[in-house]
Amino acid sequence: MHHRRTKAATTTSSSKVSASRERRARRKLDGGATNGCHGDGGGKGYGARVVLLAVGSIVLGAVILWGGALHRVTTTTEAESDGDKGGNRVLSQLGKFPLPKGMKRLRNSKIHKPPPNDADIFTDIMKDDNNNNNNNNDNPYNPAALATNPHLGWQPPLLPSPLGYSFSWRVCFRADAKNDGSAQPVGCRENPDEFGTAPPPPLNFVTDSGEKIWVPDVTMVRTMLLHGMDIDGNVFPPPLDEELCQDIGVTGGKSGDSNKECVREANIRATGPLNATTVTISPSNHYGESIVDGEAIVVPAPRIMCLVYTMADAHGNRIRAMRDTWAGGCDGFLAFSTQSDPRLPTISLEHEGPESYDNMWQKVRSIWRFVGTHYLEDFDWFFIGGDDLFVMPHNLKTYLASLVYKDGTDPVTKEYFVGRRFNAGGNDYFNSGGAGYTLSRATLRRFLENMDDATHCAAHRQTSMEDVMIANCLRHLGIHFTDTRDAKGRERFHPFAPGTHLHWKPPGPGQPRDWYEEYNREWGILQGKDCCAPDSVSFHYVKKASMVRHMHALLNFCDLNK
Repeated sequence: MHHRRTKAATTTSSSKVSASRERRARRKLDGGATNGCHGDGGGKGYGARVVLLAVGSIVLGAVILWGGALHRVTTTTEAESDGDKGGNRVLSQLGKFPLPKGMKRLRNSKIHKPPPNDADIFTDIMKDDNNNNNNNNDNPYNPAALATNPHLGWQPPLLPSPLGYSFSWRVCFRADAKNDGSAQPVGCRENPDEFGTAPPPPLNFVTDSGEKIWVPDVTMVRTMLLHGMDIDGNVFPPPLDEELCQDIGVTGGKSGDSNKECVREANIRATGPLNATTVTISPSNHYGESIVDGEAIVVPAPRIMCLVYTMADAHGNRIRAMRDTWAGGCDGFLAFSTQSDPRLPTISLEHEGPESYDNMWQKVRSIWRFVGTHYLEDFDWFFIGGDDLFVMPHNLKTYLASLVYKDGTDPVTKEYFVGRRFNAGGNDYFNSGGAGYTLSRATLRRFLENMDDATHCAAHRQTSMEDVMIANCLRHLGIHFTDTRDAKGRERFHPFAPGTHLHWKPPGPGQPRDWYEEYNREWGILQGKDCCAPDSVSFHYVKKASMVRHMHALLNFCDLNK
């Protein structure tokens, strides 16, 4: 009996265990439902969950597909596979990095992808972003700054081309180099009508005589570049399309791009991003020095003010193109024109004699006087050139920092006269005005003290040869040019466009003499790919605004091996 009771008890216990296991298994199938949600009711809950899961998967898949399509629409164009139709991907002006938090997307029919910016740009100005700190210390367009400069953060609108995705930058190259942009198609960013009327400049400075004048904020373009956006939240500098990396001839054709050929063959590139506050120098990379392989010393970037002389009809195309590309690489930028526009900024100064090319010397004298009066202590170096000059500011800073490091000097106290030296014969040495030249602060100070010397500094002479005049004056003061070639004898400052230098040949027998060869006879001219140093600083005769953008893309962003 005891054995049978034990067996019966065991059988009952096994049945209970089996039932318990079955209930647990059913609850698992029902998604772990409790409180009576098992048995028949649990099966119903499970079925509902399967339906919901299926619906959710369908919705999620649709969202992913929609997001991918949206991403493609907003980052590419129909012309991505056809370079002649333009468009393509957007090129960042500062590097391939994600947009910082809070930056707005730029929207128009041509450009949808917000160009990423160099991460270093926001190291200081957005250092509190992780804490969501949006106070005025992080925003350069705060009330105090705008009270001083109400036009800080302005840029002209990027108007969409009516052609949409079929718009090509190539059409912008077809216009004559001397055009004012008024006939250029929308999308070329050259039409002066896009500017509207220039506002009157604010009279923000009182002279010793009590006269109220305008002294421009020359740091505004640099401030905008460092911030990465304009006052309305649009990207600044404005993005460039990948089409500008293609072969584009001077009139927009698909062949004959000698400028790109030179950039590729001579391996000319920017030595760093526009927003950099340091430069990496090689003090041995100077003519006459024995170059040290692998030499790389990081030093603070010198402060440079870039000065451009121009006319009012170039504001909407050439000056705008400079502002949109390389100008922000200068710590200060100011164009001297026949009309003042505080938005750019440009300023019109009075000078002795008429406003004409044949009186360029008097215009340049007024520029140096104004700059020396108001900005002398703000910058280490002062670079000047015309509105058909293309400049690589980071390369200029790198070279100048390397020069003073090599010499163990300071531009505040050491007199330097830097550019592309020429010799017109005898002792007539000067730096090419076309290639642009640079004065150290000490040199500008000495010139200001002596510029009214009529005998040695041609104080009242009216001539186009401003570069010869200032060289004569500085030579009288004991200030001579600096040989700016690299260790291999390649030039850094160039009086012509890249393609011209690449293909230049001396005149053959019976051909007319070439002034360029004559002016360089003392040093000789390296030909072909050795024409230009990889860290070249400037190129002259880049007259078209479209070519400025093309050159800027080639030298900063494009993969030239494609």
